[in-house]
Amino acid sequence: MTWTVQMTGAALALSLASTAAAEVNLQPIDPDATLVDELVVTGRLPGPAWWRVMDGDTTVYVLGTPSIAPKHQAWDTAIFDKRLQGASQVILPFNGLKVHLAGAPVAAFSYLRLKSSKPFEDSLDGAVRVSFIAARSRLGQPADHYKIRHPLAAGLTLINDYRDRNSLTTTDPTKLITYLAKRGHVRVVQRSYDLGPLLSSIAHTPLAAGQTCLDEAIQDVENGPSAVLAASQAWAKGDVLNALAAERTYERCLAATPGALAFDARVKTDIVADITSALKAPGHAIAVVQLRPLLSQGGVLDRLRAAGFVVKTPGED
Repeated sequence: MTWTVQMTGAALALSLASTAAAEVNLQPIDPDATLVDELVVTGRLPGPAWWRVMDGDTTVYVLGTPSIAPKHQAWDTAIFDKRLQGASQVILPFNGLKVHLAGAPVAAFSYLRLKSSKPFEDSLDGAVRVSFIAARSRLGQPADHYKIRHPLAAGLTLINDYRDRNSLTTTDPTKLITYLAKRGHVRVVQRSYDLGPLLSSIAHTPLAAGQTCLDEAIQDVENGPSAVLAASQAWAKGDVLNALAAERTYERCLAATPGALAFDARVKTDIVADITSALKAPGHAIAVVQLRPLLSQGGVLDRLRAAGFVVKTPGED
């Protein structure tokens, strides 16, 4: 059996946590909630905004990307195409991963803990039940589609269905960037992580945190995709502040899973290590990092500055 989950690179990082021995009370903390204001700068070149990390005679051009966007999001690739020429490598975030349950007994056990013989809405009462049924009906999904025990799993499933229904994706523009890099015979660097611990993390997430996630997922369905569409259009124009205004329900939900913050730190450390490695060779490279983990306090650029590298914003020469 294979369970496939599509997530943003930063969002998935939050979910890949160590198995908790027992359910604990956690305060969900969004590690990318606070931005470094001086890094949030509108781009002066055509297309999306770029940052630069420099060390001596080497530059890594960093393209900040949205965590969610409409499929086939249009954007001006002229600057990317120019910088791809002669690049030593393109460092990419990760997105969809798979876990093969047959080879992962702990993951399989956790998956079974999330499954239910009855529709999830049968466990709900009152206004929450009415709202959930209205949301899944709006998405064209029957009650049996949500045979799930945990509210966090139900919320994440609802968000996935909402995104599919509205043609929203976590894989663009990374999919196009990957194609362009391979077509140009530029080396692609992309880390992968085992998704198995996600299943156990969800099973051990406090029910109250799961219910908060479910409430926000229902609200996303009710609001529709207008905020995401506006943010993606702003991103394509280099308007960084408004590009950061897209919904972040998925990220906040995943922040509630046990061990999420530690794994988020690990993924950022890996991205910083890949960029640092690219800076050791003369010339230039490209890195693609989602906007929030790129620009947050303790995020990728903040860490690179702390390590002594020069970081230039999209508004600088």
